[in-house]
Amino acid sequence: MDAKEIIARRVAQELRDRTLVNLGIGLPTLVAHYVPAGMLVAFQSENGIIGFGARPPEGMEDPNLTDAGGGFITALPGAFAFDSATSFALIRGGHLAMTVLGGLQVDAQGHLANWMVPGRMVAGMGGAMDLVAGAQRVVIAMQHAAKGEAKIVPKLTLPPTSSRRVSLVVTDLAVIEPTAEGLVLRERAPGVAVSEILAATTAPLILPATVPEMTL
Repeated sequence: MDAKEIIARRVAQELRDRTLVNLGIGLPTLVAHYVPAGMLVAFQSENGIIGFGARPPEGMEDPNLTDAGGGFITALPGAFAFDSATSFALIRGGHLAMTVLGGLQVDAQGHLANWMVPGRMVAGMGGAMDLVAGAQRVVIAMQHAAKGEAKIVPKLTLPPTSSRRVSLVVTDLAVIEPTAEGLVLRERAPGVAVSEILAATTAPLILPATVPEMTL
């Protein structure tokens, strides 16, 4: 398994039956491939659809079926579309059991930066701020480091998405839970030692007596 598959498979274990879940653009959309057997999860995208599935096979894309980032998706039986106002009413009204978002940085307090890098042109924050503020649980799916730079840091150096602490961070190396006391290392990826995680993390981590390996 590559890094993205490890992350997506582990995040999928956080899904709960018969709940409404938002998948952000990019890596989080891969979670739709790994829904546990027998579980019914309604995936929502902030551009206005509930009940979408994984990307269709090559050549079967429908230009009218895309996620918020413009990536192709499938519509499962019972799926329905609606306007942006209704979509954000669901998000802001607290009706999402969980959102899965990508991340650029998470700091020692569990705050997220995921919407812009200073100096780069961006279209806007999109639904990121609303999702972090409105979803019942916020799970961050991201690689542990990028270009040799840590992404789990003592303090954000990028613009924050929200003042709210995220619920869980899943990377290709570890599962980390932000708490009021700090970042707790809950699990390590298969074959990864705790020392490797500490070396790739600049924020302080709280280490329990045992750190089990992820079950994928």
